Amino acid sequence: MRTQMNRRDFLKSSGAAVAAVGLPNLIPAAAFGANKKVVMGCIGLGIQGLGNMRTFRGNPEVQVVAVCDVHDFQRNRGKKAVDEFYGNQDCAVYKDFRELMQRKDMDAVQITAPDHWHALIAMEAVRQGKHMYCEKPVGWSVRAAQVLRKAVKESKVVFQFGTQQRSGGNFRRACELVRSGKIGKLKTILVGVPGSWTHPSQPVEPVPKELDYEMWLGPAPMAPYCFQRCRPWTQGQGWGGYSIWYCISDYCLGMIGNWGIHHLDIAQWGNGTDLSGPTEIEGTGVFPKDMLTDCATSWQIENRYANGVTLVHMDDGTAPKHPLQKGGHGHGVMFLGTEGWVHVDRSRMDAEPKSLLTAKAGPDEVHLFKSDNHHVNFVDAVKGRTKPAAPIDIAVCSDILCNLEQIAIKLKRKLCWDPAREVFVNDDEANRMLDRPMRAPWKL
Repeated sequence: MRTQMNRRDFLKSSGAAVAAVGLPNLIPAAAFGANKKVVMGCIGLGIQGLGNMRTFRGNPEVQVVAVCDVHDFQRNRGKKAVDEFYGNQDCAVYKDFRELMQRKDMDAVQITAPDHWHALIAMEAVRQGKHMYCEKPVGWSVRAAQVLRKAVKESKVVFQFGTQQRSGGNFRRACELVRSGKIGKLKTILVGVPGSWTHPSQPVEPVPKELDYEMWLGPAPMAPYCFQRCRPWTQGQGWGGYSIWYCISDYCLGMIGNWGIHHLDIAQWGNGTDLSGPTEIEGTGVFPKDMLTDCATSWQIENRYANGVTLVHMDDGTAPKHPLQKGGHGHGVMFLGTEGWVHVDRSRMDAEPKSLLTAKAGPDEVHLFKSDNHHVNFVDAVKGRTKPAAPIDIAVCSDILCNLEQIAIKLKRKLCWDPAREVFVNDDEANRMLDRPMRAPWKL
């Protein structure tokens, strides 16, 4: 597919991409048999990648046979973790994900590379017929997400997005309460997530031999190497331990998208708009200047929906100050209705009236898709027992919302969005920002 598109081609392709929304067909169970394991390779071995790999490795229905990373240290660390678990030296190592994907014995891949790589690696998985557990967000652009969605839907591969809160009981129950009308008519949703951090500009450094820097950059613009630009996530240092690339816009939307997609996904689930999106987006953001990092450190963005609901997305410093905030909350998702409210985050659920916290779901209430373990759900979907909790249609709608917010605060004006056609209304400047070029030779 061409790297560049004119506006007419873009509108035609996006219109085709949004057709036939629905969950993918189940893979016939006979394709695997009762005892056949899901053979998996893992691409990207930072802390998130290693954590996911260990979870899949511990599933008796999975066999991890290969790992891939552009850092020698991380690649070898991943192989060691796999070999020690299985008690052999069989785990293969790859620096190029395309070589790993060509293995005929492999059924599925875990994609945990930096965000700017997600769409390209996922597209290669589709081409090679590999089921995939793909970390969020798709990240690169709205167009990349649309192209990936179309490819996944035309294939028979299972796609699971790494928005694991879809498999969290409190999140599901909060959304069921809201959609069953237990807080009256939903009016406002408040979302708080960590703000992006900053890092000063760095001097140019020589590229270490253990890193394939050209491959790390991939589709992103060429940039002088410095350690902090592509530093792996280091554990035990609070937010400062996270990789700096999370807050560099060439590789990530910052926490608006990388963290925000988790709670925005739940907000849309509770609003019943997780296969749609807002009609108006407007907000402000603060961007650092003359730094290595350039993603918004704070923001307040209003997303208005056709059903009358307003979703306000804020950083954690701004969220507690919102005048509608209840119960001392800030971080998380708060649903505010005419007769009460429900708040949920990863540590707890709160509500008013408090009776909602112990109420049992009745037969006439809304019952949403239930998954209690995101990784197990993916394996079960691959083996044909169920459907993925976070399929491609929902993944792309949540991903698009993050991109719309980023565009709105960049342009500093209200934008009107058509969620059916997935284009801005009468706004050529904003529509051009739905796509971004990839550095040659990379293309979707």
